[in-house]
Amino acid sequence: MNEGLAEAVRAVEIGPLRQSLGFLLRLAQIERFERFYAAFEGAGLTPGAFTALIVISGNPGIRQGHLGRSLQIKPANLTKMIRNFEDRGLVSRSIPDDDRRAVELVLSEAGRRFLAKHLPDFKKHESEIPGRLTQGEHRELIRLLCKMVDMEETK
Repeated sequence: MNEGLAEAVRAVEIGPLRQSLGFLLRLAQIERFERFYAAFEGAGLTPGAFTALIVISGNPGIRQGHLGRSLQIKPANLTKMIRNFEDRGLVSRSIPDDDRRAVELVLSEAGRRFLAKHLPDFKKHESEIPGRLTQGEHRELIRLLCKMVDMEETK
């Protein structure tokens, strides 16, 4: 956790929040997002946008609604994100013949280059052990979080 946030939390009595999974996950999320923004400064990326690009890359032709549901992104926010990707030339949208209400997404060539350029930094960022965890504790935390959200852990 960054020193400012850690110091602020230590300066107040948080009582039962010390055992609150939601509160602790939120603090951990803030810390990770701050590190993400520091690692990708100037790239015009948010953690959510980068996540969406990774999922689109791994699922060419994914329907916009399916992407939103799988990443828990509200439809209005996702529409804005995809429009931004289109404006930057990172993603192409198409309407499938079998459902004229749906939108399918694929990375453009520029999107593939953009992702290829930034993926090594993302992997480096993600490989950094957060806080004071050992490597084993970090792996265990990932395992437990995958179990918590009913997601199969990859090795």
